[in-house]
Amino acid sequence: MTLQFEEEGEITLPLACETLAKEVIQEALDHTGCPYEAEVSLLLTTDEEIRRMNKEFRQIDRATDVLSFPMVDYEEAGAFDFLEERDDCFHPETGELILGDIVISKEKVLAQAEEYGHSVRREFAFLIAHSILHLTGYDHMEEDERRMMERMQREILEKLGISR
Repeated sequence: MTLQFEEEGEITLPLACETLAKEVIQEALDHTGCPYEAEVSLLLTTDEEIRRMNKEFRQIDRATDVLSFPMVDYEEAGAFDFLEERDDCFHPETGELILGDIVISKEKVLAQAEEYGHSVRREFAFLIAHSILHLTGYDHMEEDERRMMERMQREILEKLGISR
């Protein structure tokens, strides 16, 4: 698994973000049954920048905690079989599945950890797991989808020993 990691802004989170992100991404990919080595891009940024991106890409003019930009459209969440037919989803040099991009607001990580009464580590890991599920076709628009994503997120974090 390759993680393209970038961080901007003055605020830093009190944890080894890149290391934890790799652990959570790998566990989430294992949990979804992804049969490929994968590449993910992660940007840790400011509320101001994520607000700009949220407005540009989703027409929502407010900061958010995480944005997910999948590179693949899945007909069925977590169903990877159709990718065998597609060359455009794989990095030409590494052969890794290019899953997409994750953007996280460091300010939201800190604020939500405090608001929900858990560690910064747990909040950051949760947002990574949540986003990887989006990058593999899962969503939470319908109630049954929301329940499935919540269960999967909980199972991923439990497997890593990260609790509330």
